[in-house]
Amino acid sequence: MAAVKIHKQAVVETGAELGAGVEIGPFCHVGPKVVLGDGVKLHAHVVVTGNTTIGARTEVFPFAVIGTIPQDLKYAGEESRLEIGSDNKIREHVTMNPGTAGGEMVTRVGSHGLFMVGAHIAHDCQVADHVIMANNATLAGHCHVGAHAILGGLSAVHQFVRIGAYAFVGGMSGVENDVIPFGMAIGNRAHLSGLNIVGLKRKGFDREHIHDLRKAYRMLFATEGTLKERLEDVEKMFGHVEGVRQIIAFIRAPSDRALCVPPSGDS
Repeated sequence: MAAVKIHKQAVVETGAELGAGVEIGPFCHVGPKVVLGDGVKLHAHVVVTGNTTIGARTEVFPFAVIGTIPQDLKYAGEESRLEIGSDNKIREHVTMNPGTAGGEMVTRVGSHGLFMVGAHIAHDCQVADHVIMANNATLAGHCHVGAHAILGGLSAVHQFVRIGAYAFVGGMSGVENDVIPFGMAIGNRAHLSGLNIVGLKRKGFDREHIHDLRKAYRMLFATEGTLKERLEDVEKMFGHVEGVRQIIAFIRAPSDRALCVPPSGDS
């Protein structure tokens, strides 16, 4: 049975389970509830913590952080898990988080995957085998990714979205709807699609304030007149509403970028 190799400057906490032939490089930190399968290799400066299992022969590169608590404000310390399969390549600065009580209590990552620099797998995601996530591709919480799917660099997948097996997501694409198996999704969907009503309600905005904001929004992005004229009309009608004043000030402020607006004909 192959010997375990632990660099003298690594920290492996009592309770961690290490399979045969595990290699742990300098300045790594392995938590007490971590299980590393046979032949797992952690390069320098890797953090693996939480209730995390990493399957055989998976290789983790410097500065990856695996198993830290979910980036979810609803997380309350529940004993959730992160399960990673075998024969994966997890490159520099990759982050993977365990599940939450609001999901399945476990995040699962399959085998034979390639997760390039800066890729992120959020809480409660279910990622199948042979998946490739290119540099800085990100999955929000509760996403499902089928086998052999490829996510291009800088792509972002919205929470609860499903990416079918063998699907391809182009680089810099924002995906907010399900992608069928074998489908190809390319493009940035970042147009203005209304007000963040849920966020307003969560922050305690009253019904009247929200109603005024909605009316002002419709006027601002109507098709009649110029934006300058619509701004003036909105200011006359709703200038007394704090939220509307903030929108007007934002639009009038100097900027190097164009304004994100609704699709043509949609307001």
